[in-house]
Amino acid sequence: MAIPELRKQFFIFVFIAGIVVLSLVTLPFIEQRVPRYIAAFFSSVNQDEAQVATELLGNFFRILKIIFWFVLVVTFIRFINALVFGTALRKAGSYELPSLIRNVLTIIICLVAFFIILQSQYPSAYEKLTPIFTGSAIIGVVIGLALQDTLGNLFAGLAIQADQPFQIGDVITIEHKGTGVVENISWRGIKIRTFQNKLLLISNSVLGKEAIEVAPVENLNARLVFFNTLYANSPARTAQVIREVVRQVENVSQKMRPLVRVRNLGDNGIDWEVKYWLEDYSKYNETDALIRQRIWYAFQREKIEFAYPTRTLHIETKAQEDLFVEPNNEIFERLSNVYIFAPLSDEETRTLSQGSRIRVFAPDEAIVRQGQQGKSMFVIHRGAVKVQFKENGNSKTIRTLHEGDFFGEMGLFTGEPRTATVVAEEETEVLEIDSFCLKPILEENPELVNSFSHLIDERRAFLAQQLTEDEGVEKTHKTGVFNSIRKFFGLDK
Repeated sequence: MAIPELRKQFFIFVFIAGIVVLSLVTLPFIEQRVPRYIAAFFSSVNQDEAQVATELLGNFFRILKIIFWFVLVVTFIRFINALVFGTALRKAGSYELPSLIRNVLTIIICLVAFFIILQSQYPSAYEKLTPIFTGSAIIGVVIGLALQDTLGNLFAGLAIQADQPFQIGDVITIEHKGTGVVENISWRGIKIRTFQNKLLLISNSVLGKEAIEVAPVENLNARLVFFNTLYANSPARTAQVIREVVRQVENVSQKMRPLVRVRNLGDNGIDWEVKYWLEDYSKYNETDALIRQRIWYAFQREKIEFAYPTRTLHIETKAQEDLFVEPNNEIFERLSNVYIFAPLSDEETRTLSQGSRIRVFAPDEAIVRQGQQGKSMFVIHRGAVKVQFKENGNSKTIRTLHEGDFFGEMGLFTGEPRTATVVAEEETEVLEIDSFCLKPILEENPELVNSFSHLIDERRAFLAQQLTEDEGVEKTHKTGVFNSIRKFFGLDK
């Protein structure tokens, strides 16, 4: 509750309390004088009627006092509710349960205040009402049995409020019931939104008997994803590749480093587990699926194989074709159409195509990152990529590249750090040309350095016209590129 609303409640309390107190102070003076006038009026007519009128008038004033006192109590309770439950307890994040306690306490205080006020005005009323309360004990037992489930939910709700095992927004798992996000907590039970977008309603009495797994909304909660590899694959290399892939997945917390570890040495291969921490645990299904997808793509790029049950059969079978193996002539044709490789002869281009690697990236997966050290360049063989720069901490897409385009040439020729981040826009297949493939060609034909430096200088001049200087493109003189290439490939020796 905001401060203006609390101030408004305070003024209402002061106003009503002032009127009630003034009425209670004034009422005794009226009560002393009015009966005298009525008695004087009826005494000349009938003494019995005067006595009856006086008793009725006395009862009227007593009832009026009871009403005034009760209004004062109710007003005070409402102000205390606004002060305590509207400000202090609302910060707890589960407003429904403080509301439950508020209603229960309000009813109890009102009942106690009513009987105290009633006894103050009618001292003999308690003795007359005692038989009624005693006689209603049997009715109370019957009603209690009839409301057993309701009362069970009520007291279980009070116990949940005292322990506060979960809050609204937490992800909870109840055995044999389901998993979902807590949407509402009331005196009857809780409402859970499952991951199938259905509502699961569970009463407090049932909830108190179940084991509950809670993933607090403000906590870094961990998940495990499992996979396996062949024994022929290096465990150290596998752990390094998968750790880097998982760190780049959206919703994976950067505060905790993902753990990739061997879970078991199985019959068919090495069993692995990936432990990672989520920023939003309610999206763990999507994050698990995305991590499994990225692992598959990483395995295809790095030639790591999944393990699967094998049996030795004496049957001739056709070897399974790799999904991403391109014929050498297609790679040769692709590189022949890249203008930066125009100075190469057909034989040199074929040598380069034989040394290039096919790498496939998932949608929204980073191929290179800004500031990362590089010794290779990439040619888009299938798909499209986005070139992004960091600007005030945010990524800004400055252009999109498609089939036949290339990027990262400065990493191949000079080993310079990446000046931009390149992200796959869809499933993208690229050809990676490493500096080790190009070095023998340059050593055999050093004159190519001059041609390459000229083409690189032209490309950088072209990019400088499209991009502003703060987007990472710097002008480099031809002499600087020429010397950088020779130094990088060790041609000065």
